[in-house]
Amino acid sequence: MSVISPPLVAQDQHVAAVEDLVRQYRALSPDTRVRLGKKTSNLFRFGDRDAQRLDTSALTGVIDVDLAAGTAQVQGMTTYETLAAATLARGVMPLVVPQLKTITLGGAVTGLGIESTSFRHGLPHESVRAMDVLLADGDVVTATPDGEHADLFAAFPNSYGTLGYALRLEIEVQPVARYVRLEHLRVDTADLAKVITDVCDLDRDPPDFVDGTVFARDHQYLTLGRFTDDPGRAGASDYTGQQVFYRSIDERAEDVLSVEDYVWRWDTDWFWCSRALGVQHPAVRRLWPRRWRRSDVYRRIVALDRRTGLSSRALRIAGKPQEEPVIQDVEIPVERLAEFLDVFHREVGITPVWLCPIRLRGERTWPLYPMAAGGLYVNVGFWSAVPERPGDPQAHNRLVERLVADLGGHKSLYSTVHYDEAEFWQRYNGPAYRAVKDRYDPGGRLPDLYAKVTG
Repeated sequence: MSVISPPLVAQDQHVAAVEDLVRQYRALSPDTRVRLGKKTSNLFRFGDRDAQRLDTSALTGVIDVDLAAGTAQVQGMTTYETLAAATLARGVMPLVVPQLKTITLGGAVTGLGIESTSFRHGLPHESVRAMDVLLADGDVVTATPDGEHADLFAAFPNSYGTLGYALRLEIEVQPVARYVRLEHLRVDTADLAKVITDVCDLDRDPPDFVDGTVFARDHQYLTLGRFTDDPGRAGASDYTGQQVFYRSIDERAEDVLSVEDYVWRWDTDWFWCSRALGVQHPAVRRLWPRRWRRSDVYRRIVALDRRTGLSSRALRIAGKPQEEPVIQDVEIPVERLAEFLDVFHREVGITPVWLCPIRLRGERTWPLYPMAAGGLYVNVGFWSAVPERPGDPQAHNRLVERLVADLGGHKSLYSTVHYDEAEFWQRYNGPAYRAVKDRYDPGGRLPDLYAKVTG
């Protein structure tokens, strides 16, 4: 495999980096607002810019990849771009690799993550065996599924840094082949739930990867991927240049990508969201440097627009209605998927939409994101803006939240949250959160979860 691996971090370097971060943290007064000093973010909440940033630049690498044990030791602020490079170069990869390069391992564990292996392997935190966590009081503890801090281990997923920060994680990895062969299946809406259920049946030799793309009502595909060492007669496709991956789904029934290009197939164009910035126009694309065709570059442009209000002023000058960003990922029970899509197409109308089947790995459930063990869900992701409804600038987001609740689903918290506090804690297990929060942050030095995701 031709992936270039970054150098591994020596154990003594890691220990020194942790000690330095702890010193930074303990030097702050207890009432100082704190955030991790990461260069990038994949959250769509743009507040809290005045918080004290902790320098985490020495905690961004891979410590070890143990092929015999099938594990990797990874620093908490390591991006999946770095993690994937280190593991793929050794013929393995994490069980779930979220689709954007600058998502960090610690961020995916505390804030959830998903990808096309999630029908097999669940969410990233389900392949964590142990993690070292910096607590609110400045102590560092090791949390494992059945140790002294098992309650912290269980509540860490979906806590968004409000219980502490992961500094080192031991995760499982899986062997890979050199390529991924793709099959794009067009599926009728009436058959969608059944086809998803059938292809994700773990007793029927399912593919290695499953996700889907909805281009319009009654126009959608499931993409099935299988590891292979054979690139085929035509060789592997390249969607990091002038071609755009999501368009190929509607243009060809089969495809082959290198495993690295498959893992990052969505990052080059931020799924399809780069089109809003003009990057998919052939003339612009030829001039746009390849190194800037990345999700983090596009997000920085969006963040700049949010700060300056440029697009809002442009709409006002043009006499057009203001727009409501509707940026959400929601988990819907597979049997209710058609109902969700029907209302979504009628009331919101954003396309394309991403579909990603997911189920928990085993019988274990996770208190702050209470999905049912054994149940098959479909993550529905939609990231765009629609005209505001007069007098109700968040009407579409609240409609989505109500619809998800009515259908027995759950919604990720990386984007805007509009539940009132009572409903929020009902949906995200307030009593369980409070018990762990009281044990590990009794003084409330870190914000609580509701304040974090609504602030």
